[in-house]
Amino acid sequence: MNEKLSLSCIAILSATTSCVANKEQARQPEKPNIIYIYADDMGKGMLSAYGQRHFTTPNIDALVARGTSFENAYGCMLSAPARASLLTGYHDCRSDKWLITGGGKFIPPTDNLSLIPAIEKEMDDHDIVLGEGDYYLPQVFRQAGYVTAEIGKLEWGFTATRKQMKEHGWDYYYGYLDHVRCHGFYPPFLFDNGEIVTIDGNTRKDCGKSIEQETEETYRERWDRNGKVVYSQDLFLDKILSFIRENKDKPFFLFHPTQLPHGPVAIPAVHPEVANDPELTPIEKEYASMIKLLDDHVGAIMNELRRLGLEKNTIIVFAADNGHEIYYSQKGRCEKPYKNLQTGELFDDYTDKYYSDLAGDVFNGNAGMAGLKRSNLDGGVHIPLIFYGEGLIPAGVKNKELVSNYDFLSTMAELLQVSLPVRKDGISFLPALMKGEKMPDGRYIVFGSNYGPAILMDDGWKLRYYKAKDIFELYNLKDDPQERHDVSAQHPEKVETLKNILLKECEENIDNGINRAG
Repeated sequence: MNEKLSLSCIAILSATTSCVANKEQARQPEKPNIIYIYADDMGKGMLSAYGQRHFTTPNIDALVARGTSFENAYGCMLSAPARASLLTGYHDCRSDKWLITGGGKFIPPTDNLSLIPAIEKEMDDHDIVLGEGDYYLPQVFRQAGYVTAEIGKLEWGFTATRKQMKEHGWDYYYGYLDHVRCHGFYPPFLFDNGEIVTIDGNTRKDCGKSIEQETEETYRERWDRNGKVVYSQDLFLDKILSFIRENKDKPFFLFHPTQLPHGPVAIPAVHPEVANDPELTPIEKEYASMIKLLDDHVGAIMNELRRLGLEKNTIIVFAADNGHEIYYSQKGRCEKPYKNLQTGELFDDYTDKYYSDLAGDVFNGNAGMAGLKRSNLDGGVHIPLIFYGEGLIPAGVKNKELVSNYDFLSTMAELLQVSLPVRKDGISFLPALMKGEKMPDGRYIVFGSNYGPAILMDDGWKLRYYKAKDIFELYNLKDDPQERHDVSAQHPEKVETLKNILLKECEENIDNGINRAG
């Protein structure tokens, strides 16, 4: 066992708990509490369990060491479709299961918050909802008798409404209903279970959103505390701990879609672990501190579960919505728009794919994969997915099965023995999680992106569409995890097979670029 995992176990487990991996089948839990922590724009490489060398994430690392981590897990290319996909059980190549509205609707032109109900009504009148009898994720838990709560960056992440929150099955919610507002960490108001609550000391309409691309001016602006008093993630942690205490005697599902570490960068203080790192610039230290704070909050949640005696009846899930994104850009050092620092040219993710070393990303946030958020390259969609539950989840397991965020709803339905009246795109990976069983042969997942959709098979074959050139690229990720060698010319029959599946799955939103005959 390496030193980081040893430190991780110490950080999160009591001194009497062994860190020896136990890969035996865990007991089947009966109505365990489920806490799902959903990191925002956090690449896998930002965790020390997956190679981060500038700082440690001991609490999340301990979940990896003492739980089951899916090493072949996928989200979506962007946060809003990722959340919609997670909460509905449908992949994001569909256009008929949800409506993602534009952001910024809850930044009124005046300070008159009474304008918000009219804005909500207009959105509700045009909303796309699941058909009758089709469940959203919280409704699955309510069918099993759970109390449900969502705290943080609520629902799709783009603008949602209080009516939607209620109809989707949340018994309690607290946070932002607008993704543009939650790009700032000092909100003047939040939504608290139907009520609009103001936050004393936070006076910035933009919620204290910082300016990207580091300069002396943006550094001064970032640390100007005028109108920025109460940090949103501190509010969220208080609400999370309160919800756990208030519902400790009943089964609950708590979904925490955190803002962290989505930028622009904002943090109340630089973490001591990175404060004196000579390899990091000030904004890089601040971004690292956002990851550290997320890890600290995971530890605080675990400590509260232990204090209440709930640690043996609670499953913690930790994941991210999409791949890594850069919020610490500065001239000559990981610039935006993303530039190959060796050639001075912008990456096109086709002939010149984004890689951390070429871009100057000191953190290697995408863990060496190609691409970033918004891309159908693996760096844009490959995510961490970790399950931990003392005595409930097999410990020390690195599961290789291919799973997606849109599988989670079906997995929870099987865990809770809730029958789904409508067939979802996702399938349950509960047998893989609990018993180490294989997923069905021929399993595949699909996902969209700004470049076009892609399909990934359980045997490692991946077909991606590159819209700008109207071409398909074929990779075998088992041999070429960095997607450096397009082998479509060598395997035309594989291209045709995967293309046909992709066209079938993504028919409703794929016609804007793919030549079906090509």
